[in-house]
Amino acid sequence: MRIGAIEAGGTKFVCGVGSEEGIIEDSVSFPTRHPEETLEQAISYFQDKQVKAIGVGSFGPIDIDPASSTYGYVTTTPKPGWANYDFIGRLKREFAVPYGWDTDVNAAALAEAKWGAAKGLDSCVYYTIGTGVGVGVYAEGRLVHGLVHPEGGHVLVRRHPKDTFAGHCPFHGDCLEGMAAGPALEARWKVKGHELAEGHPAWEMEAYYIAQAVTSTILMLSPKKVILGGGVMQQAHLFKMIRSEVQRNLNGYVSSDTILKQIDTYIVPPGLGSKAGLAGALALGLEAVQAK
Repeated sequence: MRIGAIEAGGTKFVCGVGSEEGIIEDSVSFPTRHPEETLEQAISYFQDKQVKAIGVGSFGPIDIDPASSTYGYVTTTPKPGWANYDFIGRLKREFAVPYGWDTDVNAAALAEAKWGAAKGLDSCVYYTIGTGVGVGVYAEGRLVHGLVHPEGGHVLVRRHPKDTFAGHCPFHGDCLEGMAAGPALEARWKVKGHELAEGHPAWEMEAYYIAQAVTSTILMLSPKKVILGGGVMQQAHLFKMIRSEVQRNLNGYVSSDTILKQIDTYIVPPGLGSKAGLAGALALGLEAVQAK
């Protein structure tokens, strides 16, 4: 059985097909442009693939309430052309198959729970820190939705004592995304993050903000694994800094050896690497078939 998968990112789309075992057999990527142009490329890719379902993990915010009249829509995104766009409706006009639909980060969390760093665990939290900041939550064996879906990239953070940057989020200014996403790094330091040396003060601030969010997540959700992905986290030295800052923030309050002694295996990169998002979309497609 072949399942279609779409990792719909704010910068690029990745489309692929895979198996029930989570193996991606083929994929293609292209820039995220105007929605009609972008979806036409996705539709063209799947035309000859004979998929039994399509899973979509999308940048958000999105409407994931099946009872809503705008289910399947991208909603209040600032990305030009995409606000209030009927993403799933457009696909349904072309392919009469079951659809899985969730945020890109919830999809990645699901994939990591099924096949990656959190395999065998019933909970994990997945952060992507790149063009934006998103959070996916997998708890007690299922993805968390609620009123809409987790938007942990926009939690408020305490400002670093040395940081005078106003923030880059168009909605909140100095929220987590406004202070720690890739565009915030570039706006603050005038170069892209990967151009900054390992010892640059940018990384102390970055770890400070990310660790605050992770600390709050540990205290609120008590996940069994915290996974940090996205382009910013390609700076491998950040992991050690974030782990140390989380331990400092918690100050021994969460009395678990996992945090006190084994934090190197608790706050980790994605086990599926850069494939976590696409594998997550595949997992959503599989769930759609099983729910049919």
